[in-house]
Amino acid sequence: MDNNFGKNLRTSSKALPLCAKSAEIRFAVAEGGEISDGAELLASVAGGGSLAVAELYAGESAGASGFPPCGLTRFFGTQAGEKGFYRGMEAMAVSGAEGRRLEFGGKRVGICFEDDCARYAVLGGLFPRDLSAPKYRQALDVFGAMEGALKSAGMDFSNVFRTWFYNDGILDWYGDFNRARDAFFEKRGVFGRYVPASTGIGSRNAEGAAIMARAFAILPKRPEAKFSAVPSPLQCPALDYRSSFSRAAEFSHPNFRYLTISGTASIEPGGKTAHAGDIRGQINLSLDVAGAILESRGMGWGDVLRSVAYLKDAAYEPAFAEIRRARGLEKLPCVWIQADVCRGDLLFEIELDAAAAR
Repeated sequence: MDNNFGKNLRTSSKALPLCAKSAEIRFAVAEGGEISDGAELLASVAGGGSLAVAELYAGESAGASGFPPCGLTRFFGTQAGEKGFYRGMEAMAVSGAEGRRLEFGGKRVGICFEDDCARYAVLGGLFPRDLSAPKYRQALDVFGAMEGALKSAGMDFSNVFRTWFYNDGILDWYGDFNRARDAFFEKRGVFGRYVPASTGIGSRNAEGAAIMARAFAILPKRPEAKFSAVPSPLQCPALDYRSSFSRAAEFSHPNFRYLTISGTASIEPGGKTAHAGDIRGQINLSLDVAGAILESRGMGWGDVLRSVAYLKDAAYEPAFAEIRRARGLEKLPCVWIQADVCRGDLLFEIELDAAAAR
């Protein structure tokens, strides 16, 4: 659909009610086309939210005109020109709740808001300070940036519910990244408590950094507001092969249950890659795994708020579109983009968030 803010864009917007009159968190998705006016697009799909953090999937040739600089994440993928495809935007916006913008290192890096049940921080566009440092050091430094931004919200890493890491050239240094993450987690005692859900994907970025990050943190105020890890019925814990994230996690709020599913790829129960070289097999298994997690929490594909599908090559887009139609997922709010997955033989990955009302 063509409109004032873009061409061929399909938009969706779903809201979760907070513990304050008329307050809500809104998840907005615009997929499948070119964005021409970010401000108008956000105004259209974010429900009038005065505070918003957006992810722009648009390649380096597209500007960020109109998008608020507050935590903006610009995703470039790994392939340029016709081999890459970058189509859409996702955003989390809040309205009717007390909130403010967060700054770290002289930059606006996110928003903080709260209701009677919890305090929330949404961070984006986090970069290491020294872009010339070795990649391992840059990874450690981006955790430091995350902590610094959280501190300004009166929070710390123990409140982190979900993370995203976009590593430039991920296949060349994913082992070093995992070692850096493990070192940070050991130092902060993360392995002795909740390990955040996460996505780790290959993408270039606007700063030329080795890594870019996002995070969603929650500080509960009431006992009934809490979050915990959710296992995958069809896969082993990622921790079993020293990839330090939870397969999924759920935040229990008095008004809703909010489920986030980490980046999910074609991994067999023992941790090895399944369907090597078979894009359709990998897509179907990844969707089966995500669907099983949804079902285990009493949810289905109709409860999905947002999702991102990562395709290693643009040539795989028709296969994903075909399988999406065959499974009745044409209306799934999903941005699909080109990116490298964390293993050379993985061709597809999907992440998603879903919710069910109390």
